[in-house]
Amino acid sequence: MSDHDADARRRTVLKAASGAVAATGLAGVASAENATVEVNVGYENEQGRGAALDAAGKVVREFNFDALTMRVARKAATALENNPNIRYVEENGTMEALAQTLPWGQDRTDADVAHANGETGAGADIAILDTGIDSDHPDLAENLGAGKSFVDCRTKGGCRFGAKPADNTCYQSWDDDNDHGSHCAGIANAVNNGQGVIGSSTQATLHAVKVLDKCGSGSFSDIAAGVEYTADQGWDVASMSLGGSSGSQALKDACQYAHDRGVFIVAAAGNSGPCTDCVGYPAVYSTVMAVGATTPSDSLSGYSSTGPEVEIAAPGGANDGTDSTSILSSIPGGYAYFNGTSMACPHVAGAAGQLMANGYSNTETRSQLNSTAEDIGLASNESGNGLLDTAAALGLDSSNN
Repeated sequence: MSDHDADARRRTVLKAASGAVAATGLAGVASAENATVEVNVGYENEQGRGAALDAAGKVVREFNFDALTMRVARKAATALENNPNIRYVEENGTMEALAQTLPWGQDRTDADVAHANGETGAGADIAILDTGIDSDHPDLAENLGAGKSFVDCRTKGGCRFGAKPADNTCYQSWDDDNDHGSHCAGIANAVNNGQGVIGSSTQATLHAVKVLDKCGSGSFSDIAAGVEYTADQGWDVASMSLGGSSGSQALKDACQYAHDRGVFIVAAAGNSGPCTDCVGYPAVYSTVMAVGATTPSDSLSGYSSTGPEVEIAAPGGANDGTDSTSILSSIPGGYAYFNGTSMACPHVAGAAGQLMANGYSNTETRSQLNSTAEDIGLASNESGNGLLDTAAALGLDSSNN
């Protein structure tokens, strides 16, 4: 049932720290023989340990493994490098925390302008109805509230159709065993903590409503129960980056139930494009805001479903297989680039959270997002009222950004 999109591209981001150690050994150590340097010394045996301790001017740290950190004259450090009982001598360099990235989707929708003006979504409750949320991710854990699982979190067993579950521990029943839910959660509301990525909202409370299993599939009943649960908790936003080509009366009823209780419901339009009049369920329901996807050049994403139900568009990425046109967000154990209307949907969910934190009702939020969307020249069945503009929805001027 999930649109953990066939054309979605997953690649864990492995970035080298900008301040990583420049060299191994002593190549970077000052040339003066009597200069004192701080080095890490790995030794082979007790003879090597003894040689290192004898040479040390000061021992800074001894590890439980066969190594120590010490301050020593360069000449003595060089001599240790030639000792057969010493495995290595390296300068004790530094590494730096990886810088936080502002994904292009947040920049394009001016979410950063909202943050700069103190709009963070604090006080709003955003439910991510998906495969769960990674409970110990550094960009998500601080914003996590309650969780509920309607399917089991599992780490063993395969999936049909080649889907690959996430390598993640189920610390909670609602933990993410797929990747998809955590990626959507990060787009909606990753914390502004100086590392990783930043969300559309940054201080709302995220709630994991696990309605899709590790293979990205969930029954109509499970999803309907998740929508009902969200409404019964009194939460503000229900974000559903899931869909199918056939509807469910039970899910339609659940969406009506939630809408009547003040929940703003947003869903991905679907990834059936190029096509016409092909918006999937539950996005097609009148109680749900359907979101199409755009590329960095403001064109319609080739996979994005179109139809009269599309109300708004948001960044979802192109399907050309490059990182620069994909959406970077959190997954269990790191970060990855995905494409899809699944990625567009939580941009809107985060913006809606900010509006509802400011006292807007669900219907007022929907109207405000539609009336402030930016016309980017796409047809109404492609982008509805236009591209999401988070800052404009909050009454902020982002014309010079």
